[in-house]
Amino acid sequence: MKFIYTDEYDLHLGNHVFPSIKYRLTKEKLLRDGIAKPEEIVAPNAASEDDIALVHDRDYIHRLQAGRLSHLEILRMEIPYSPELVRAVWLSAGGSILAGRTALTEGTCANIGGGFHHAYPDHGEGFCVLHDVAIAIRTLQKEKIIERAMTVDVDVHHGNGTAAIFAGDPSVFTLSIHQANNYPYPKPPSSLDIHLADGTGDDEYLRELEKGLDAALSEFQPELILYVAGADPYREDQLGGLKLTLAGLEKRDQLVFEKARSRKIPVAVTLAGGYARKVEDTVAIHTTTIRIAKEFAS
Repeated sequence: MKFIYTDEYDLHLGNHVFPSIKYRLTKEKLLRDGIAKPEEIVAPNAASEDDIALVHDRDYIHRLQAGRLSHLEILRMEIPYSPELVRAVWLSAGGSILAGRTALTEGTCANIGGGFHHAYPDHGEGFCVLHDVAIAIRTLQKEKIIERAMTVDVDVHHGNGTAAIFAGDPSVFTLSIHQANNYPYPKPPSSLDIHLADGTGDDEYLRELEKGLDAALSEFQPELILYVAGADPYREDQLGGLKLTLAGLEKRDQLVFEKARSRKIPVAVTLAGGYARKVEDTVAIHTTTIRIAKEFAS
């Protein structure tokens, strides 16, 4: 299995609630635990402007590159603007394209980053600047590698950018399972939204996720699943209000891969959110997701 990663994913944000150091720490834990070998870690190329423009407005792209975002636009992103940020999100989009392309030939691939599901064509928000998952889908469709894709978004926050970008598009099915009473507001409709009450725990979550996956996959037959595998449904997450345990999150990942493998659907993983009080917990959750991906690839 291939693991897509570069040290440039880390924005070195210090004590910011978004722990971008988690990417490097996850990569190191994957190596330390023997899940990944050094030669299996592949650095992405930055996405091209033309690929990014399949999703994002060129005016927004050019203002991002030139550092001409307004103060309000930067506030909406909720992370500081820098040339390093631009480089990181271009690489993350390239990483998700590569993960999708690799999954189609090898069955599974993980981008140790990405999943920036709040980005819209004309703006970023909620720590998300470019929508790497949408860029990957549109690039693979443009190259005629796939026609149909599905996003399975298990981040604690609704995938509003994903829903908006693919609204009315019969070639992409968007599934989002999330805490109802949490960011973002409003929540544009996905193909299938599973709105969970505050404090939902393992059993109800897994029951609702399985029901949703079965309904989605009986209605739509994707050639590729983009798995937006947020760590933030965890009960110790600072920005979440669900109550999943580490064991419940592991079962969540197993369920997604079991459903995909039973239908022979390749899966590309992106990590998405994770804001546990102890960054080690977020890293452990992401590492488990990727370990399970590897188990189902073999």
